[in-house]
Amino acid sequence: MSASMSESKKPRDASESLALDTDLGWAIRMVSAAFRRVATDSVADLPGGARGYLVLVALAGDREPPSQLALAKEVSLDRTVMTYLLDDLEAHNLVTRKPDPRDRRARQVLITDTGRARLAQVRESLGAAEARLLTDLDPTDTEHLRTLLARVAQTAQREVVAPDGTEC
Repeated sequence: MSASMSESKKPRDASESLALDTDLGWAIRMVSAAFRRVATDSVADLPGGARGYLVLVALAGDREPPSQLALAKEVSLDRTVMTYLLDDLEAHNLVTRKPDPRDRRARQVLITDTGRARLAQVRESLGAAEARLLTDLDPTDTEHLRTLLARVAQTAQREVVAPDGTEC
């Protein structure tokens, strides 16, 4: 392990000065609030707003269509909320549901061509909003930030699913 890597893994020394600009909680809160503000308009016309957007993003990849329950877990939504959200998205022809061929009791969720087109429009608008928020970063820093945040988000999602380190 390199010296810089081992330095970054060390906990903060109690003697370090406390300041908002070095506090992780403050930084996350500020970025989250700002992102919510700039992103809200981008997803406002989408059924379910930000939640609808996350569902469409989760479905847009090239993979086997997930069940409603798997999708709810993936985007961290209560399964009841997911059902109502999917009802709205389906009513707007953005997603469709079909019986899972492996388990007829389960329903697979698929994004429609209309859903893909709408997602592309929203992503373009959201990209402009993100660019405003990330304006002080160069492209390399932006990519590093996305990579690091994705890793932290995956850790956080694991903590939500199994906070004590064990899966149910």
